[in-house]
Amino acid sequence: MSIAAELTTTRIAAHLRASVMTPISAMRLAYLPLLMVYFAYGALGLTAVAESFWVKKALSLSATELSSLAVWLALPWAAKMVFGELVDTVPILGSQRRGYIFIGASLIALSFVLLAAAAGGWFPGMKPDRLYVIASLIGVVGIVLQDVVADAMTTEVVATANADGTARPRGEVEHDLAMVQILGRLAISLATVLVAGLSGWLAAIYDASTVYLCGLIVPIISVSGALLVRLSPPEGRPIDWRILGGGLTLAAFVAAIGIFDVPFSQEITFVVSMVVVIMMLARVTAGIDPQVRSRIGYAALIIFMFRAYPHIGEGYRWFTIDVLGFDEAFYGWLQQIGAIVTLVVAWVLSDAITRYRMTSVLMAFTLIGFVLNLPGILLVFEGHNWTLRTLGVGARSIALIDTAAASPLDQLGMVPLLTLVAFYAPIRKRAVWFALMASFMNLALVASELMTKYLNMIFVVERGNYQHLPALTVTVTLLALVMPLAAILTLRRHVN
Repeated sequence: MSIAAELTTTRIAAHLRASVMTPISAMRLAYLPLLMVYFAYGALGLTAVAESFWVKKALSLSATELSSLAVWLALPWAAKMVFGELVDTVPILGSQRRGYIFIGASLIALSFVLLAAAAGGWFPGMKPDRLYVIASLIGVVGIVLQDVVADAMTTEVVATANADGTARPRGEVEHDLAMVQILGRLAISLATVLVAGLSGWLAAIYDASTVYLCGLIVPIISVSGALLVRLSPPEGRPIDWRILGGGLTLAAFVAAIGIFDVPFSQEITFVVSMVVVIMMLARVTAGIDPQVRSRIGYAALIIFMFRAYPHIGEGYRWFTIDVLGFDEAFYGWLQQIGAIVTLVVAWVLSDAITRYRMTSVLMAFTLIGFVLNLPGILLVFEGHNWTLRTLGVGARSIALIDTAAASPLDQLGMVPLLTLVAFYAPIRKRAVWFALMASFMNLALVASELMTKYLNMIFVVERGNYQHLPALTVTVTLLALVMPLAAILTLRRHVN
């Protein structure tokens, strides 16, 4: 072997060693309670397979209606400022962290019990469809509340001063903040790996009602983490009624137009929410250096577009069940493979994400995501029949490749922005600062669900009728490529 080749091999080995060891060396015992809350979030996938098959078999909701429901389920994430302001200002059970995790866990547990009731027919006089919607809304509120607390804790577990009281260098603090964000996503990924195969196994053996009851282990995990929390009490401050009042008014407005079935209610909610969140962000960031404020703003716009592209919807899953013959056990296996890919990708890329420019990272993720979506196109065009005849590769083998598209590219793309947000978080407004930025980012998911709904209205896919699924899949894949690239190429000079 030549000297140049040996040097190249040595560099590659050193890079891989650094990639593997970076998350391990970054871990601190103080991070454990925070990571348990994130772990619980990842463990919610325990019921995913059973729910998918139960929704298809037992509920009457169409693909378009499910996409519409997804819009409403995304809106609590866009109203996180209400929870953030409360977490910053109103202690529960003497704590501005632990008490809120308890409340969130209780709501998640209630959601699982209601879903078990719907699947088990415990309330014959109540339609399962309605109970499913109510339980889903309760569950997402609990998840959002816990997420707000976890986000606030990410800024508090990293030391900003040395043991002698001197300030740590800014670069070290930023690196540790970035690693906390990555460790949180690794905790989610690890939980997903552990429950993925179990999810399919449970769905194949037990009915959906029993699986939902098994899901009660999830809130127990987050409560256990809350019991271990040892943080210095955050500095108290009076309630900012313009933030809390504005958030509550927004929530009441959203509820009102939903209850009264106002035409274009979801679209109106999206626009109003966007205006309110931007106004609140302007208020909270008023004291930040204008250049930093501008950098954060442009970075947020890029990541908004990175997350706002539409998805195919439930029609694709129905196609794989009806046409390709995928069963519960195989879906559990798919989920397991996807979870392992997620964990490995997040782990290996953790060091690079903290060191390379945000726009370079997002561009690479966009292109990788496009390539990983191509096997899905092959399946909906039933190209697996040709690959099986000529290459011996059938639908299930292609689907195993396709699961790599579930890797955490969109979540990892958030890390550079979250690091900026964590570093410049106002001391007494950490929860609301994170919540507002998260609300803005989650409005991208609302936009994604709205576009998903529109596309499902244009390319109608129903149970047993998949004529328009290929066109829908191609359109979604192209939008997932074009939307982020356009934003990156247009705005990157303002961020780098």
